[in-house]
Amino acid sequence: MPVHLTSEPLELTALLAETEEPAAGALAIFVGTVRDENEGRRVTGITYEAQPALASRALAAIEQEALARFRIQRCRLVHRTGTLAVGEASVVIVVRSAHRDEAFQALRYAIEELKARVPVWKEEHYEDGRSAYLEGVPLVTEKERLE
Repeated sequence: MPVHLTSEPLELTALLAETEEPAAGALAIFVGTVRDENEGRRVTGITYEAQPALASRALAAIEQEALARFRIQRCRLVHRTGTLAVGEASVVIVVRSAHRDEAFQALRYAIEELKARVPVWKEEHYEDGRSAYLEGVPLVTEKERLE
């Protein structure tokens, strides 16, 4: 069973090997990293927390949806938890398809759905020693999302 949520550093090389597909002429990759500034505040790191079963289920569902909606051969999403420093990868998405357009569309779909649906909480840590949880997107039911 694929890992969707991990406290270990994200390994792009492993995901590339896992998604290898000879019929795919396009490879699209998104890597989200911790940035050093947000809304004018200097960020030193972020702590990501998640409810493992719910987050893993949502990530797996988004993969399956992307495979069903777009003409792609592979889609993998992995999100990191724990405290990450500036520059560390927090999310990696790999999409493989025969052609680039489908790969780009599926990749965009996957990251937007992840941001809207996966229960991951972010606590930013600031240069002045303070921290704050970031306001997220309210989770909605599948029925609400389709309406």
